[in-house]
Amino acid sequence: MKKTDLIFNLSNHSDLSKADAKTSVEVILEALTQGIVSGDGVEVRGFGGFYKKHRKARLGINPKTSERTQVGEKFVPFFKPGKSLREAVDNQ
Repeated sequence: MKKTDLIFNLSNHSDLSKADAKTSVEVILEALTQGIVSGDGVEVRGFGGFYKKHRKARLGINPKTSERTQVGEKFVPFFKPGKSLREAVDNQ
């Protein structure tokens, strides 16, 4: 599902116009982004949690050239699905 599909579904299942649905989706995504970037994380009960996870520096290998390079430490976004979402996916 793309962002436009999400906007279309929100518009069709509510009394919102497409412009209002687009604004709503953008506000929600911006809030999610800010929550993850700040390190607080975002938890949606029954769906899952979005967090910032630290990755240590490591030795990486370029698959084309087999050249070894040092990959620095960094933070990456991480999603941990909730129980309800895991069960819904498992029952498909």
